[in-house]
Amino acid sequence: MNQVYLTGITTTGTPHLGNYAGAIRPAIAASQQPGTEHFYFLADLHSLIKGISPEEVRQSRMEIAATWLALGLDTDKAVFYCQSDIPEIPALAWLLSCQAAKGLLNRAHAYKAVVQDNEQSGSKDPDKGISMGLFSYPVLMAADILMFKAHKVPVGKDQVQHIEMARDMAQRFNHHYGEHFVLPEAQVDTSTALLAGLDGRKMSKSYNNTVPLFAPEKKFRKLLMKIKTNSLEPGEPKDTEGSALFDIYSAFASEAEIEAVRVQYAEGIAWGEMKQFLFEHLNTLLAEPRAKYDELMNQPKLIGEVLEHGATRARSLSQPFMAELYDAVGIKPMWQ
Repeated sequence: MNQVYLTGITTTGTPHLGNYAGAIRPAIAASQQPGTEHFYFLADLHSLIKGISPEEVRQSRMEIAATWLALGLDTDKAVFYCQSDIPEIPALAWLLSCQAAKGLLNRAHAYKAVVQDNEQSGSKDPDKGISMGLFSYPVLMAADILMFKAHKVPVGKDQVQHIEMARDMAQRFNHHYGEHFVLPEAQVDTSTALLAGLDGRKMSKSYNNTVPLFAPEKKFRKLLMKIKTNSLEPGEPKDTEGSALFDIYSAFASEAEIEAVRVQYAEGIAWGEMKQFLFEHLNTLLAEPRAKYDELMNQPKLIGEVLEHGATRARSLSQPFMAELYDAVGIKPMWQ
């Protein structure tokens, strides 16, 4: 039996270099492996928790879909769809919420973090500002995973808890209604590149320190030139350890290229020269997919058709499975 992999991409913001190195590139490569099935989806329902504007949601959906397609995702080898186009997913989320213990959801990291912030700020209400969307986020994520019987879910360490919660809900449902769900496993790749952003912290939209993957050439160069460095002068040997410039370059270079730059660091390459070198390397690498991305962004209908095709493939699985689950809990036509 083929191993099923599933990855969701939350539609908040513009894809950046860190997204490409840490998630998109390895996912596209994995989809080429024989004996595997891959589901990649735009988690647009999840994005609503962030409270961003409708315009931002629409724009992010377009940008993320165009990015994956421009970078070479073969939609014949991977099912690529919008979460919101699969109505069986929120339906399943309700069935799972009827099995999920509130105590389990109380322990979710995101929920606990907001509660802690409220308590530290002196609020009398620990749940101040917390929506049911935020609280039940792990349930919807579990529905995403369990609907397509995923065996493996590639995630960062901070998401492992959600996979464990999905397993717990699946086990509870299976115990009450029979064996319907595959128990998923988190797949954490410690070798995946985690890139530093403009300020030296992890590249993240939350820190507003990202370098958009397909920014126009002039803006792309300007952003790379802003990357934080230390005060070492040209000619002074520099350490590659902790260097954002070196880490970003290493994520997009061969071993031989990396070693050559390591030598240049030891010889005291100037920071300005290294930034220009990094720009030229990345700009060359991204020129073709950037052109494809720009072309796709001007063809929203084409992107929509690709996602609709993916949703049709996904629903060929989700519709009969949801009917099976409804039957299991006693919801079926009266005449049957």
